[in-house]
Amino acid sequence: MSIKVEVWGDYACFSRPELKIERSTYDCITPSAARGILDAVFWHPGLVWVIDKIYILSPIEFTNIRRNEVKSKLLSSKAKTAMSGKNVDLFIDTTSDIQQRAATVLKNVHYVIEAHFDMTDKANQSDNPGKFQEMMKRRLCKGQCYHQPYLGCREFPAKFRQWEFDTVPTVDITTDLGLMLYDMDYSDKNNITPMYFRAKIQNGVLDLSDCEVLR
Repeated sequence: MSIKVEVWGDYACFSRPELKIERSTYDCITPSAARGILDAVFWHPGLVWVIDKIYILSPIEFTNIRRNEVKSKLLSSKAKTAMSGKNVDLFIDTTSDIQQRAATVLKNVHYVIEAHFDMTDKANQSDNPGKFQEMMKRRLCKGQCYHQPYLGCREFPAKFRQWEFDTVPTVDITTDLGLMLYDMDYSDKNNITPMYFRAKIQNGVLDLSDCEVLR
């Protein structure tokens, strides 16, 4: 039950985890970001999306931007302290915590995501693959989503629609991107770990159907 989804946008940032202070993007969308877009369109506890291929339809272009961010985080320990009756500040003052950071992002991105889904043990007796596929196609045709899909960061919204053609006109790019984030392993809720794979673009296609996942 595979499906192709076309996504595009003005900017995208798929942050490399090894560069933490100022964001720098991967050369193309990561499998986890692609799965997040599909989940935004149609999520159900009875299925899990699996990304098979990512087709790159536009040249890879980078640009640099500067954004105002905050340098602090709200800590759960502060919330627990407030719950105990003590007086603590449960907010971030942007005027004092503001910090300007640079980011290397992609611009004018355009992809086709080819994916399928596997049924999970949380599916109901009335659920079946054909039903889920029709629901996904119907939501794509109507432009429906549970929340706005985005390209790595929420300030970079993604437009989407079903790809209804037999072929995908990819750009002529063949390169080895090295290790790329594949997804996060949530099997142990107390120890969520990243998974990586060797990303190789062949004629504009990132093939994930038979990649080796490193933990």
